[in-house]
Amino acid sequence: MTPLRTQLRRTSPDEAATRASDHMTVEVALSVMAADRTGRLLVCDGDDRPTGLVTRAQLAAARAASSYTDRLRLRDVVGAAAPAR
Repeated sequence: MTPLRTQLRRTSPDEAATRASDHMTVEVALSVMAADRTGRLLVCDGDDRPTGLVTRAQLAAARAASSYTDRLRLRDVVGAAAPAR
């Protein structure tokens, strides 16, 4: 089994989103979304608990930002999109 395969699993039809580990990079996530033909990913922590939902548009915007690096992780995008408390 490939490492990428262990990071992803399809959720129930009710959730209708592909689950992805929060340590996945933005580039890999965009590739996964393209392959899965989906517009969003359910981001999960190391215990497989959902931490947020990220869309293709959010990832594209993060990639287009001047501060973007190829090391940007989904947890960074979800954390940046979280409302202030």
